[in-house]
Amino acid sequence: MVSRVRRAFRRLRLGTRLALGLGALSLVVFAVVGAALTTYMRDYLTNQLDDQLGLAQVAQAKSIAETGTLHGKNYYRWYYAVYDVSGRAAELRSPEETGDLPQDIAPLTSLAERQISDDTEVLRTVRLAGTGEYRLRACAVKPGVVLVSAAPTDDIDDTMRRLIGFQVVAFALALAALVECGRRMLRRGLNPLSDMAHTAHGIASHNLTESAARLSIRADKRGGGPEVEELRTAFNTMLEHIDDSLAVRAEAEQRLRRFVADASHELRTPLMSVRGYADLFQYAAANAPEERDRHLTRLRAEAARMGVLLDDLLLLARLDAAEVDAPLRPQEADLVELAEDAAAAFRAGHPDRPLTLTSQPDALVLRADPHRIRQVLDNLLTNAAVHTPAGTPVSVEVARLQDTAVVRIEDAGPGIPAQDREMVFDRFYRVDTSRTRDRGGSGLGLSVARSLVHAHGGTITLDSRPGSTVFTVRLPLRGESQTAVDGASHEPVL
Repeated sequence: MVSRVRRAFRRLRLGTRLALGLGALSLVVFAVVGAALTTYMRDYLTNQLDDQLGLAQVAQAKSIAETGTLHGKNYYRWYYAVYDVSGRAAELRSPEETGDLPQDIAPLTSLAERQISDDTEVLRTVRLAGTGEYRLRACAVKPGVVLVSAAPTDDIDDTMRRLIGFQVVAFALALAALVECGRRMLRRGLNPLSDMAHTAHGIASHNLTESAARLSIRADKRGGGPEVEELRTAFNTMLEHIDDSLAVRAEAEQRLRRFVADASHELRTPLMSVRGYADLFQYAAANAPEERDRHLTRLRAEAARMGVLLDDLLLLARLDAAEVDAPLRPQEADLVELAEDAAAAFRAGHPDRPLTLTSQPDALVLRADPHRIRQVLDNLLTNAAVHTPAGTPVSVEVARLQDTAVVRIEDAGPGIPAQDREMVFDRFYRVDTSRTRDRGGSGLGLSVARSLVHAHGGTITLDSRPGSTVFTVRLPLRGESQTAVDGASHEPVL
């Protein structure tokens, strides 16, 4: 039974449970207050009755001492008894009137005997058989004579019953009003929590931004106090974080699917070429030996091309994973010397494109992996050669800006459309989707360059317009470079 009540109580709403708890606490308070008030009132009325008995006995004792008879004793339902206590036991004198004594005189006699031993006034409340409860008072009138007076307590009992009834009704009404008002106030104060619960149920729709906005409006209108406001703010912050996390996750999944599709497509082309040249090599070996070497050379070229593509993908994966053994071997390197080597290699590979190198006369030393920095420069120069017409001028500028080394690679080509500038660093992305793979490359050059620059703690930016496309690489020169290289925060893969 108790367990059922507990389960039923737990199923109630929080506001109702709090209101019932408040009501139970109030009930205890009312009970304590009522008991204290009742006890005080009974003691007060009893003391008044004792005072009345005392005043009456003073007059009666004087009458007994002077005349030997009782006078002035005409109180309704009061009893009087005079005892001779000169001996060991109290002996009752004959009453002047039969109505002076109750039917049960044993309590009066017992009180008179006790007064002999106490030698003081004795008070006691007893129940007289056939009459009811009475307040008894015994006092010595003169040596050897004791007067016992008895006054009914019916008026006190009636007053106490009325007082208790009034308290029960008043406290019950106050308790009901308190519980109801408390429930309403608590429900109003907890309305923002209900809104949060509805919003939490609405999260399943993944529309967290709208849910958080609705929660903010409701909470602002209905209040709830600083605690609820703090909880609402924390809840909205959590929703924003979840919304951002889901957006990042969705974007990452989209990029992963696109990456897998592009990688599969890119790898399929050289694999098909390798397969075709292998068939041709097999045919030439049997029927046209003079063609065998040419097919073998093409077979090796496609295999090498696929190897380069796989190397780039592996490099990006290791950089994105921020592995402890990331492919960076930092050491002191002269950026001016690296730029000169890259420019010389570009001139040798593309003699039809004029290249201008501008650098400071002194060495520009930074802590970096010289092989990877050279790879960045080669990728940017190759990008300029692949995507510009023959004879397009290319310039390389190396400079120092405070604690940063800056490399600017500019070409005078047609530029990159505005809608493509934000995506040129994405993997396998091509501005001209109609180009062939042979002319356009794998689409990983700029992605590799950006990942390597970020791994060194630097940045790479693009500024393009018709007649001028500029890639700007910034690398740190001081101690922060070491931190970036050894434990670099890399851009997430996908």
